[in-house]
Amino acid sequence: MRILVLGGTSFVGRAIVTAALAYDADVTVFNRGRTGTDLFPQVARLVGDRDAGDYAALARGAGWDAVVDVNGYHPRHVGQAMDALGDRAGRYVFVSSHAVYVRDGLAPGNDEDAPRRPANRTGTEELTDETYGPLKVACEDDVRARYGDRATIVRPGKVCGPHDNQDTFTYWVRRAARGGRVALPADPAQPVQVVDVRDLAELVVRLVADDRAGAYNAVGPAEPTTLGGLIATCAAAAGTTVELVEVPAEAATPMFPLVRGYWPGQQRSAARARAAGMPATPLARTAADVLAWDRERGEPPLPRGYTPEQEADVLARYARP
Repeated sequence: MRILVLGGTSFVGRAIVTAALAYDADVTVFNRGRTGTDLFPQVARLVGDRDAGDYAALARGAGWDAVVDVNGYHPRHVGQAMDALGDRAGRYVFVSSHAVYVRDGLAPGNDEDAPRRPANRTGTEELTDETYGPLKVACEDDVRARYGDRATIVRPGKVCGPHDNQDTFTYWVRRAARGGRVALPADPAQPVQVVDVRDLAELVVRLVADDRAGAYNAVGPAEPTTLGGLIATCAAAAGTTVELVEVPAEAATPMFPLVRGYWPGQQRSAARARAAGMPATPLARTAADVLAWDRERGEPPLPRGYTPEQEADVLARYARP
């Protein structure tokens, strides 16, 4: 099985390469060569910059059984990659997002047949909350138009695990590990779906190995959980205890980790992905592994959530003694 991974080797791409090598696949990666250069010495590397439209290195490959596109965010990215590959890709696996789905009118348990948002073909390459999902819709449509029944679409929810370069789940792991009173600018009953990056990677490789077409929601964990339940699980994994203190939504910092207002968007069905072989790593194990990784890297400042000083101020202003 020959697999070409279009994307970085920092997080999702790294996990997919690891999973593919476990299947004894012959793996090639195509990226800018700026991250993970010390990883996977047995893997062939092609260097190119998608933002610059540089796909010349792909012309050197004889062909692959499957191409896994990890970081195609714009129709231009996907179109140029497919043009460069020509007829040398057996299957095209596009890693999309559950941001493609409409935001209103869905019931809990909505699946891959839920309506999607209108495709964005304005030519914008600015990724915002409003453009990200519609741009992914356009990419999905282009892959299907080119590859037909050789197209596979994987739609992850919030991906978490070691080496996470967004640190969203990591915030709650680290915060729960400190224990004590936790300021929560949200309803603790809010549903939450996170998927362990290793489960996502295993799904992708199994879809390739089984030559499966179609769309798959890569969401988890196996058992439904809430934001409050997730924080409690993170605390248990760290051996601490926490007391959740609800504070007003206006007390939140921008893009507060895992806080969502539209609950059905956190209640999607993973039945199709599970039937295709996606594992279900227990949330407690994911939390423990992220905690160990975060401590090993020295717990650098996180881009989202409260700093300890901000949280102390929020608790002082809004929480009862």
